[in-house]
Parts: sequence; structure tokens; C-alpha cells
Amino acid sequence: MKYENGEERCIACKLCSAFACQCNFNRFRRKEDGTRRTTRFDIDAFKCVYCGFCEEAFPVDAIVETDIFEYHMTENHQRLQTKEMLLQLGEDYREKILSKKEKDYPYK
Repeated sequence: MKYENGEERCIACKLCSAFACQCNFNRFRRKEDGTRRTTRFDIDAFKCVYCGFCEEAFPVDAIVETDIFEYHMTENHQRLQTKEMLLQLGEDYREKILSKKEKDYPYK
């Protein structure tokens, strides 16, 4: 997801992969201002078991698990969901995602 100003939420803390998750692949770089940003983030849909650990680990809501399943795969290489694909889904369904997160907030 992105902030209202369009900036990506991911701060490259690497917590999404700290628990030995084998479904994501990520790369990071340091910006001129000293902050870190993700340059690549892929999720392998065939390996992900939707446990939600990556969502719970993130301090800034960069990863949001939803009930949106807009993935149709007919070939093996399509199983990789790239950072760009995931960010676009976040934008396309922004209101639905934010509404669901607000309802879920008391349980966190």
C-alpha cells in the first residue's frame, strides 16, 4: 500500500522475511536521504500459505492481506506477484482495504 501522498509504505525493515518465509523475494536500496526503500518485492503465489505473518510483522501496514483474489494464472511464470502488481491492486481497492483495516483495528 501507499500513503495518501503516493509514497510507498515499505521502509525496507525486512521483517516480512525475518520468519523464514519462503514465498517472498525482496531487494532494497538506500535513498539519498538515508532511508531504505524496496526495489523488488515478489510473492510466489504457489508457496504462500496466507498465514498473515508478513502482515503482522510490518510496522507501517505496507503489506495488507485481503479477501481480494484477482489472480488468474494459466502458466507457471504467472505465479510471481510483483511489487508493481501488488501496489496497483492496493490502489484499485484502496477504499475497500482501508475500510476492512479500520474494522479489524480493535483486534490488533
